[in-house]
Amino acid sequence: MAKYLLLRLADAIPTVFLVLVLVFIAMRILPGDPAVAALGDMATPEQLALFRERMGLNDPLWMQFFNFVKGVLTLDLGNSMMSNQNVVGLILYNLPYTIELTVVAMLLGLIMGVPLGVLAATNRNKAPDSAVRGFSLIGYAIPDFYLGALLLITFSLNLGWFPINGGGEGFAGRMYHVFLPALTLAFVKAAFIGRLTRTSLLEVLSKDYVRTARAKGAKESRVIYRHGLRNALLPLTTGLGLSTLATLSGSVAIEMVFNRPGIGKLLINAIAERDYAVIQGGVVVFAMFVVIINLLMDLLYIVVDPRIRMQ
Repeated sequence: MAKYLLLRLADAIPTVFLVLVLVFIAMRILPGDPAVAALGDMATPEQLALFRERMGLNDPLWMQFFNFVKGVLTLDLGNSMMSNQNVVGLILYNLPYTIELTVVAMLLGLIMGVPLGVLAATNRNKAPDSAVRGFSLIGYAIPDFYLGALLLITFSLNLGWFPINGGGEGFAGRMYHVFLPALTLAFVKAAFIGRLTRTSLLEVLSKDYVRTARAKGAKESRVIYRHGLRNALLPLTTGLGLSTLATLSGSVAIEMVFNRPGIGKLLINAIAERDYAVIQGGVVVFAMFVVIINLLMDLLYIVVDPRIRMQ
């Protein structure tokens, strides 16, 4: 098991390095001058030159990249070019909001999606199955930012049931603020998870050992949940990892729609302001999340499929 995890961790190192290279290059080829974006069009040439020198923009590219990688390894990502605030501090402030949005959205997606998938699989080609498949198609088709805008207008602006913006204070307040944005993402996740659960469960229920269990007189609920759903978890685990990554990336648009703090909103604002330091820090955090989620999925594989422990 330890060897398996070490191999997966070793595979992640080149991925992270490639991400760092791509982020660094992308920031340098974007049009525009970050010094002008930070100081404005009225800044004098002397002020612009001083800003570039202070931010290290006059250094050779290899030295800028070396300092960037060194900063990532030492958790010293410098200061924002716009606000002069510490980038790590900005990330640590916004990160919990993005994590809670992703976690709550995934939990709601699982709570809605798995039962829908089981309902569809156990009523194949019947009305419940058709309804679930229709729900899945709608979930795939509707953009999450558009759905978020509809929910915001309906339940926040018109009905006043939920707050319009912000992240809330305290556990109850934060859950109250995050529910509507999380429900937006969960709708799409439930469609994906429900369809995946249906497909996986139908495949398992056609196996010989399931037919044998039924022939021996096992209760249908035991056949479905113990023999069926339990053995359908491996493909569902794979889909869960992909869905979590999609939810994390989807949080960027949702944070903007609901005007709530988070890494996504921080990144969008930094891109608009050409704030190199914040953009690089935010993208690195998203890359680390991808690596961590993949490692967690590998751990979950070991729990779901004991055969992996022997590898």
